[in-house]
Amino acid sequence: MYGMLYLCGLNESLTKEEQGILLTAAVCHDLDHPGYNNSYQINARTELAIRYNDISPLENHHCAVAISILSHPQTNIFANVSPDVIRRIRQGMTGLILATDMARHGEILETMKRHLEEGFNIEKKEHRETLKMVLMKCCDISNEVRPMSVSEPWVDCLLEEYFNQSDREKEEGLPVAPFMDREKVTKGSAQTGFIKFVLIPMFQTLGKVFPIIDDLMVTQLKAALERYEKLEKEEEEKRKRTKNLIEAD
Repeated sequence: MYGMLYLCGLNESLTKEEQGILLTAAVCHDLDHPGYNNSYQINARTELAIRYNDISPLENHHCAVAISILSHPQTNIFANVSPDVIRRIRQGMTGLILATDMARHGEILETMKRHLEEGFNIEKKEHRETLKMVLMKCCDISNEVRPMSVSEPWVDCLLEEYFNQSDREKEEGLPVAPFMDREKVTKGSAQTGFIKFVLIPMFQTLGKVFPIIDDLMVTQLKAALERYEKLEKEEEEKRKRTKNLIEAD
């Protein structure tokens, strides 16, 4: 988030309060994540899903944990600000963290595109708030804008988390998302789809406001897509060879 603010020159366009909210929300956005996504929480009727009435249970939980930490004297980094400012900080953080629920991805991206069609103006409150949500979302899922040597180990960790969830869902007789099923997805196919249909469109949209995003991040995403498309092809060829060997036996 710090890098995004400075790359885009938003350290000059946004107030110090807004920057503080963005940075703090970025740090707190996945606090106490249990390793099972909202679909699992809702389908398994977990305590979190019941507590938040199936509405973004994880993101609501991250917000609650963050606010709880900030309410303790030992960890309240906003102890010296007024109650009115604290209220704005809490509201701002909550809105940004709730925006990271991928169920809202299409809604937020389409809103940003509409603002661009109207003529984006950061001085307009609605445009400004949507921009901050898009920034938050970009930072949340920005792993692939980093070099492969840095990003790929985290991809492996994420896939393992997905596979652990799908294994548990099968055991409990719950619906399983195909992109999380170890029997249906590979690293190459998972990343190719995510980069092509989620990451590139979102970063390209932000790049229409800040061209440096296109230069530094969309370029990297396209390179990552090319690498994972190659990996996907190799995985498919390996699968076919294995299948042929089994059938030959």
